[in-house]
Amino acid sequence: MTDNVLEVRHVSGGYRDGTYREVLHDIDFTVRHGEIMGLVGESGTGKTTLTRMILGMLTPESGSIIHYTKRPQIIFQDAYSSLNPAFTAMWSVEEPLRIFGKYDAAERRRRVCSMLERVQLPRECWNARPDDLSGGQRQRVSIAAALIQRPHFLIADEPVSALDVTIQAQILRLLKQLRDDLDLSYLFISHDLNVVYQLCDRVMVMKQGRIVEQGDIETVYSNPRHEYTKRLLEAGL
Repeated sequence: MTDNVLEVRHVSGGYRDGTYREVLHDIDFTVRHGEIMGLVGESGTGKTTLTRMILGMLTPESGSIIHYTKRPQIIFQDAYSSLNPAFTAMWSVEEPLRIFGKYDAAERRRRVCSMLERVQLPRECWNARPDDLSGGQRQRVSIAAALIQRPHFLIADEPVSALDVTIQAQILRLLKQLRDDLDLSYLFISHDLNVVYQLCDRVMVMKQGRIVEQGDIETVYSNPRHEYTKRLLEAGL
């Protein structure tokens, strides 16, 4: 029995728009149960394409992606654009349960209230719309919506890059706490090596659609082998 939640095996792929443009080249890694795996790289290096493949929105040209839990949910970078501006925080978190259709209104409300408490959103914000929430509060709503169907694997796509440093630290602590409380695993995507160091157990470094280095966080940061990793660390990205 595997201890992995995700296996990406020698995946290559990209986009077809008249001609084929390969973006990912022989990507190979696993995400283990209970760990936070970081993925770092500059903009345009293929992180979004890989995310789309893991979510099933894009099919690899070669290789395989194997999920050992149900498909992951995603926490987006821009919580504001991922929330409907016309509806309250409670409505946004409840919406996946309404679509799922398994629970009655009372049970949906109970689950939503429990999840909003778990992500530490103040009660006075529960009936507020996104325009009336701070960036950190909106991100807590987005996290609650991703978790409301109780997935075991989350993709966090630059979830703190739009927040100031103090709020970043709060959200990172929350993600760690949720990992422990709800038995979660994460693929945490970022261009910020400092944030990845604070949160992740292991890290992969992507350059031009290839994983050029991966390993446990302390080893990669203290003894990087690839020149690109060294440059990123020196630049403080």
